[in-house]
Amino acid sequence: MTDEITVVKCGGGLSLDHEAICRDLAALPAGRAVLVHGGAAELDLLAGRLGVPQRRLTTPSGSSSRYTDPATLEVLLMALAGKVKPALVASLARHGARPVGLTGMDARLVTAKRTATHRAVLSGRKVVIRDDHSGRIRTVDPSLLVTLLDAGCLPAVSPPAIGEDGEAVNVDADRAAAAIAGALARSRPVRLVLLTAAPGVLRDPADESSLMPEITVSEEPSGDAAIMGGMTAKLQAAHDALVAGVGTVVIADGRVAHPVRDALAGAGTTVKRVATVGSL
Repeated sequence: MTDEITVVKCGGGLSLDHEAICRDLAALPAGRAVLVHGGAAELDLLAGRLGVPQRRLTTPSGSSSRYTDPATLEVLLMALAGKVKPALVASLARHGARPVGLTGMDARLVTAKRTATHRAVLSGRKVVIRDDHSGRIRTVDPSLLVTLLDAGCLPAVSPPAIGEDGEAVNVDADRAAAAIAGALARSRPVRLVLLTAAPGVLRDPADESSLMPEITVSEEPSGDAAIMGGMTAKLQAAHDALVAGVGTVVIADGRVAHPVRDALAGAGTTVKRVATVGSL
């Protein structure tokens, strides 16, 4: 369909070919693509240079996330909005696109509820965390994206989101991509490509030849036996996008010469939602 929007999420891993990703995105029809990006690797590098220790929080159920204390939130803003995004915008422009760099805070594009207090395991101890500036996405207002797309631009979006108190909230970039794709899908067809440092979802994370060309996710993706090798967040995001009406979700390799083109041509893993009784 000529009006189909392609939302591409690229992570911040140093092994991904960001130049190739931008080249492929710029080759898509004008006004038909959105880039959502993270920047974990650059955040870690900058935090190291600034002497800001980085820690992980593990919930009692076992899920892990970055501990976004106030100092880390500052580093996150500098890394994503100050380094990663300008580099991606410059690359997109070099390849002929009309990029516009945004965070979820701009025009209240992505709003989130900060988790003010939660229990976690930190350095082997059960603690109550009160200064973590991360949270869950509540809403996406796609109106600015629609305006930019209709003008032939290519939005490049990253965390943070904006909280209910007007402060920055760190959110998972995969979930942000899914939420943005789902919001756009309310008015036009959308496909979502999640690029990663692997050929797709692997049966054996240590064997890149064990690619699963297709996988289904249930109502609770974290319970699927096939989730392994760090794919949990991506499969949860894929499930969220499919529930929200996104037509196609692909998890594919961001390290190859044509990451987006190959993913749209059938490379990687196509994620499908398990059919429920009511949908039959």
